[in-house]
Amino acid sequence: MSDDHTHVQEFFAARAADWDSRFPDDGPAHAAAVAELGLREGDRVLDAGCGTGRALPPLRAAVGPSGVVVGVDLTPAMLAVAARAGRGLDGQLLLADVTRLPLGTESLDAVFAAGLIAHLPEPAENLTELARVVRAGGTLALFHPIGRAALAARQGRRITPDDLRAEPNLGPLLAGSGWRMTSYVDEDARFLALAVRVK
Repeated sequence: MSDDHTHVQEFFAARAADWDSRFPDDGPAHAAAVAELGLREGDRVLDAGCGTGRALPPLRAAVGPSGVVVGVDLTPAMLAVAARAGRGLDGQLLLADVTRLPLGTESLDAVFAAGLIAHLPEPAENLTELARVVRAGGTLALFHPIGRAALAARQGRRITPDDLRAEPNLGPLLAGSGWRMTSYVDEDARFLALAVRVK
């Protein structure tokens, strides 16, 4: 976990230019995860920590032309890559911090967050901020295009019991932040936890 926004920006800025080419097969996984959010025509959805915006096209397809799609990221270089790739046509790209969103309370129907949770400085507080901007009954998808074990192997580390993405840790964390976890999948090919915003 990072408690330093500057470190996060530097980490992703250094990797932004070739991010999509490093992970070229992630597109279908993003689309499949978006499909599980159950979005409808006209819904309002946030891609929190959108990076290069790979989820924006499937999010736009899910909510249609009458829906609202906003991609928020802390790193200007990632948003610049998203814009060059034309993903700003699928949603508004916004340079902002997901820990202090410039969005109204209960202004959204859903949040999609790919690879975000490990970069939250205060996970309980930050997930509460995501809950603030979602209406009661709205949904959250915490996603990674590979599972915890595969990600740990890629990074040359072992999974530890305090991993926030572990089901025994994530369920209570979400519950204390205004969410109720409704499903949990951790396979080599993907990690996806879905939650509903409680009243």
